[in-house]
Amino acid sequence: MALSSCASRVSLPFECRSDPDFSGGIPRRDGGRFFCKLGGVSGNGTIGMSLILRFPPNFVRQLSNKARRNCSNIGVAQIVAASWSNNQPISSAAAGGKAVDAAASSSAVSAPIVAGEDVVNNNDKDLGSSNGSPLVQFEALENVHKPSFLKSDGSVAIHAGERLGRGIVTDAITTPVVNTSAYFFKKTGELIDFKEKRHTSFEYGRYGNPTTVVAEEKISALEGAESTLLLASGMCASTVMMLALVPAGGHIITTTDCYRKTRIFIETVLPKMGITATVIDPADIAGLEAALDNHKVSLFFTESPTNPFLRCVDIELVSKLCRAKGAIVCIDGTFATPLNQKALALGADIVLHSATKYIGGHNDVLAGCVSGSTEIISQIRNLHHVLGGALNPNAAYLIIRGMKTLHLRIQQQNSTAQRMAEVLEAHPKVKHVYYPGLQSHPEHHIAKKQMLGFGGVVSFEVDGDITTTIKFVDGLKIPYIAPSFGGCESIVDQPAIMSYWDLSQSERAKYGIMDNLVRFSFGVEDFEDLKADVLQALEAI
Repeated sequence: MALSSCASRVSLPFECRSDPDFSGGIPRRDGGRFFCKLGGVSGNGTIGMSLILRFPPNFVRQLSNKARRNCSNIGVAQIVAASWSNNQPISSAAAGGKAVDAAASSSAVSAPIVAGEDVVNNNDKDLGSSNGSPLVQFEALENVHKPSFLKSDGSVAIHAGERLGRGIVTDAITTPVVNTSAYFFKKTGELIDFKEKRHTSFEYGRYGNPTTVVAEEKISALEGAESTLLLASGMCASTVMMLALVPAGGHIITTTDCYRKTRIFIETVLPKMGITATVIDPADIAGLEAALDNHKVSLFFTESPTNPFLRCVDIELVSKLCRAKGAIVCIDGTFATPLNQKALALGADIVLHSATKYIGGHNDVLAGCVSGSTEIISQIRNLHHVLGGALNPNAAYLIIRGMKTLHLRIQQQNSTAQRMAEVLEAHPKVKHVYYPGLQSHPEHHIAKKQMLGFGGVVSFEVDGDITTTIKFVDGLKIPYIAPSFGGCESIVDQPAIMSYWDLSQSERAKYGIMDNLVRFSFGVEDFEDLKADVLQALEAI
């Protein structure tokens, strides 16, 4: 409706319809075209545009504010959401002013596509020093992640999946949000071709979305992965991954320190399918070798660093041992981020993130992702299509937006957390500090080897009981008392209360969760402000 009303305002009647041609799995760039029937065009009135429909210079100015909004963010994006075709070559076209002039005279001209480059594994070791558009069209994505001229992870986080081409082709800087639940086929024959693998297309919103694909490509570029799957949350990613890769009656290995909900899933849900688990200390290599020898292990799954004690697993060594026994290695790198740690480059098969945390980075979106080889991620993707848990495209946009500042946020958070860990360790009212950047940390030597920075979370024990610790937390003025971490705002919590309050004190102690334990996620506030706040709260207890 937005398009038809727009057309009547400029006396340029036209009818838009899609030409779906997209992959059933991960969309790939095959040279899509968007067809738009324009009144007054010679021939059959159908123009195949390889890039952007350009409107006359006064087109937008003639619209009301409401009409502009309708034609920008959602209107065009939804109408052409399934506009794909890889059956015809991309045509070259005039650029710049000629395109505008041609559009003004009721002709449609497209700009040339800049081809993406071949995929490059992201082994870059340097820590890097959205909403819609009225000009939208779609083009299938190929497996292109990181252009060779982007050397820094910071630049990759900004431009990967967008700068040299994306499934949504537009002259907008930001990626449009494609709000659609389904994609249509022009004729039944095209649907049959799709079902019999002769034609590629999006089909249903649970199976894929162009906005989501851009976010997936961006994460793949940072991780050096062939494929990434975004899901509705980090726990959704973890559970679907385990269900997809561990057969009934299978065996997994995990570590003692981990997110509690992950432990609950492993201890209570997986056994219903006959899946058993060996739980080892993150540093227990002998225990790992014994479990690999005594069981047919399907999966080794751990966080590194772990939650909440920030223990670190030797990813390279663990991957080597597991690979020799045919076990898949999945590293939850949420606390590390793709900028601080490259789990795939270290030998892991899969890296998983709660994108809710650092990747989104603004405490405003839930998402999870798994990255790895196309073969492994396809297994997870197939089960994901059955179980659901699809990411909303608006959430995908927030992930894309958040990643633009990922390197800036991580630099600040790495720096603040390191300095605050040192301040806390020297403070007489702090009993113990857990941070991999400290020499006192049991896996500091491992962290130095496999991480570029040590993250923005510091856990520590106040010298006192639960009442003293509550007084400290309540005395803080800057951080919010909340779950989660990794956002711009600092967050603090007592795990004994926030995550384990349903257990008795003795039961909590079995997991090392003491009443005086504090987990502090440092945001991007000024270091001196945070330092002063923490010190005044400590002085008050």
